[in-house]
Amino acid sequence: MELRQLRYFVAVFTEGSISRAAGSLLISQPALTRQIRVLERELGTALFDRVPTGVQPTVAGRALHEHARQVLRLADATREVTRSAAPVKEQVEIALPPGIPQDWVLVALAEIRRQVPAAALSFLDASSTEQLRMLSEGRIDIGLVHQNPPSTLQGRWLFEHPFGVAIRPGHALFGRAKCRLRDLDDVRVLAHSRAQVPAGHDQMRAAAHGLGISPHWRLARFNENALACAEAVEADAVLLSRPSATRMLPGWAWSELVEPNVPLTTWAVCQPQTRRIVGAVMEALAGF
Repeated sequence: MELRQLRYFVAVFTEGSISRAAGSLLISQPALTRQIRVLERELGTALFDRVPTGVQPTVAGRALHEHARQVLRLADATREVTRSAAPVKEQVEIALPPGIPQDWVLVALAEIRRQVPAAALSFLDASSTEQLRMLSEGRIDIGLVHQNPPSTLQGRWLFEHPFGVAIRPGHALFGRAKCRLRDLDDVRVLAHSRAQVPAGHDQMRAAAHGLGISPHWRLARFNENALACAEAVEADAVLLSRPSATRMLPGWAWSELVEPNVPLTTWAVCQPQTRRIVGAVMEALAGF
């Protein structure tokens, strides 16, 4: 006797019709009839009598019905017990900074899933400064930041890509593949506030001062609304990465910032004492 046969029997009992039961089970009527007959032969007794409206259970059929339901409930419970015995995944919260290439994030996600299958990942957006605060408060497990991590945290260098400037259509600098920092002298330039990217902010201001130039800096806190912020301060240039410029400033031309080159470095950071699963995810991030 098979569980499948008991499920078929219960369906016929419930529907009072082999044709209706076959429809609900998504099998053919002849196939269902054969299975009921096989079950009857195994039990040595008839389970249904034919009546004008379909079928009617015999005394043996009514006796089997409750028993079959109990067996099927037990089988379903056994399946749930087996599922619950599977390894439980541990949640790992990772924060992503503005400007991180989405292609890299997707590759990293696939690599972590391959190397650390026990990790259940979730992402959120936050600036580098916000991430460091969230780490100290225990609100995230791993931060991806655009600055060298403080000595109080464990950091792993991941990658760097060129930093640059998006130029407003129609401006004299529009369309250049590369833009020197000195070319921004006397240009209204929108940049992230120091609270968002302190290291990059200080580096850029110091480089401009060393060159003896004075861009008209317009500072703002923005992650996704660069265009609105640029329009509000009438900026002709916006300092940001190529992925961010492509996403947020359609129609503006992005140029790599040179002389000096200003690479945008990305680090993975976490608390020095952390869960083993977090350490494994850190290793996966740094290893590909």
